[in-house]
Formats: sequence, C-alpha cells, structure tokens
Amino acid sequence: MIDHLLTHRTIRKYTVDPVDDALLQKILYAGCRAATTGNMQLYSIIVTRDEEAKKRLATCHFNQPMVVNAPLVLTFCADFNRFSKWCKLRDAEPGYDNFLSFVTAAIDALLVAQNVTIAAESSGLGCCYLGTTTYLAQKIIDILKLPVGVVPITTLTIGWPDEMPDQPDRLPLEAVIHEEFYHDYSDNDIIGTYREKEERSDSRKFTEENNKKTLAQVFTDIRYKKVDNILFSNMLLEVLKGQGFMNQ
Repeated sequence: MIDHLLTHRTIRKYTVDPVDDALLQKILYAGCRAATTGNMQLYSIIVTRDEEAKKRLATCHFNQPMVVNAPLVLTFCADFNRFSKWCKLRDAEPGYDNFLSFVTAAIDALLVAQNVTIAAESSGLGCCYLGTTTYLAQKIIDILKLPVGVVPITTLTIGWPDEMPDQPDRLPLEAVIHEEFYHDYSDNDIIGTYREKEERSDSRKFTEENNKKTLAQVFTDIRYKKVDNILFSNMLLEVLKGQGFMNQ
C-alpha cells in the first residue's frame, strides 16, 4: 500500500474501457470504511456514468475534458440531510444547521474521497481530483438535485490510464513536519523550502509562459487570484446559506 501511495500521480487521460461494476462496488465499499466523525458517515457519493450527464457536469468544472472522457465521475458531498432525517424520525432534534456541522461533514467527505482514490489506484485505475467543485457548487447542486443539507465538496474522475505522466513535485518532508509545536519559517527557510520547486524546468517554463518574474506570481496573479478567491468565497457562502448550514 505504501508503494501505491509513493507512486501516486494525477491521470487526466483514460482509455475507452469501462470500469466493471463489481470493481466499482468493491472500491466504494473500501472507500466507505474511511474514518468518520462519530461514526455518522456525513457524506454521499454521486456516481455519474451517463454521457450527457457528464457533459452537464463538465460545465461546472470549466469544461475540463477528463470530466467527459472518464468512464466515471464521482461527486463527494457533505451530507447532513440523511442523518438529520434519521434524528427526526427517532424523536431527536438535530442541531446541524451551522458552519461547524458543514466543516464536520466536509471532512468526512474528503476522507472517504481519499480512501476511494487509494482503493482505485491500487486496482490499477487512475484518478484526478477536481478542485473546481466548490467554485460552482450551486450549479452542481441543481444538476445533481442535491437537497438542503447537502453540499458538493470534491470530484474524482476515474478510469483506466491512457497516459503515464511524471509525478508532481512535493515539498521536502522537513518543510511540512513540525516536532512538538509549530516552528515558524525564517526567510532562509522559505527560500530553501521552495528552491527545488522553483528550479524545476517545468516551473521555469510555467513562469515564462505566463510572463511572470517568479513562480509565486503565477499562483497569486494567474492561478489563484485574490479577486477570484473573494468571488468564489462569497458564492460558496451563499450556497451554505441556501443549503441550511448558516442558520445559526
């Protein structure tokens, strides 16, 4: 299992071969053994196979081609709808219409998503996380008919790999591990931490293609701009209000 984790890479191109339903069920079963807050399993997984449905979902992910080309698209949702309904049926008053409950359910959804990823990759499949899920969450809610109490958190495309890209780089372990307490970074620490990332040929090319002086500017000025962060933050807050997570 550790070997599978160490060889993880993002797969965006897939063969036309379908994923056997028995294998999918095995992967989903393994995924749902993930840790969960209070054993409540505050998530739901929407499996999309239909071509037209995938095309509609693709518009929520900036029309990235793997959404349509992958045989499977899985949308992982924070879900307090099911648990709250159970509480009411059993004469218990749920108190989950608040931000903390959303965070709790979102964590549950991400834990199961990662379990599904590991199970899929260990079966020879390839996966790609779509970080765009929360950007146009309301549109996904409408397409997937998600009721109040349910919010999409992340999406996985899954299929048989038709590429073998290089592994993405990662910061050195000492950059993210803190012994006993948080050790804040000096300027020299930061420079050393990001030196290898900045000096990679693909990073240099990325910086040049975007006409920036530094790789950091690509992130702040192109990929994850403040204006976009504020826009999508406000949109997500409206989604949380509409889905019943900001009532208190």
